[in-house]
Amino acid sequence: MMDSPEQIKTRIESAVPGAKIDIVLNGSPSQQSSLLIDKEHARQIAQFLRDDAALRLDFCSNVTGMDWLDRVVTKKVIVKKIVEGEEKEAEETQQEKIPGYLEAVYHLYSIEHKHGPIIIRMRTNDRSAEAPLPSLTPIWRSAEFQEREIFDLYGIRFDGHPDLRRILMWDEFKDYPMRKDYRDPDDYEYEPTPHDDVLERAKQHYAPRPQLDGAENITAQP
Repeated sequence: MMDSPEQIKTRIESAVPGAKIDIVLNGSPSQQSSLLIDKEHARQIAQFLRDDAALRLDFCSNVTGMDWLDRVVTKKVIVKKIVEGEEKEAEETQQEKIPGYLEAVYHLYSIEHKHGPIIIRMRTNDRSAEAPLPSLTPIWRSAEFQEREIFDLYGIRFDGHPDLRRILMWDEFKDYPMRKDYRDPDDYEYEPTPHDDVLERAKQHYAPRPQLDGAENITAQP
């Protein structure tokens, strides 16, 4: 039976000195909690997960990107207050602003032991253009194309990736289409026959066509 996320966390911290790992709970029906690993030790942690005899997480099935905008979290806390000369506990509502960041999430399985998934994730410091994370392709080769896709659509730069370049969008394309604040351009230069909402946006870039009078509307016959 595979170890629980709590047990795996403890084993990683023993094997990789200085590693910082948090368990991210999942409230969905799957209940698949994940391990948030720090960037500085990410590759060492990944190698431990792959090579440890009991885990042998030798297959990375998929890698996905996530975009988290700036958000405000409301939480209830217990505070101590002086009420009529006595110290009492009271519940207060506080708001905490969490700056935005990007994530890369890896689903790992063991082909050898036939168990999984174990889910690990890394976070960038912010949402700046090409925010960096270490590439885990040197540990799991199957992550190569999927990290490229995340770079292309979310803008995470995977340091140490063997071939980091766009995979879906063309080289001159600006911005990252999967970010939550991305906005479609008003017109697409590659759209030869705009239609539907693209057509409506395209109309804004052209002067209205002049109305033809009756004579000009007559089509010349051969």
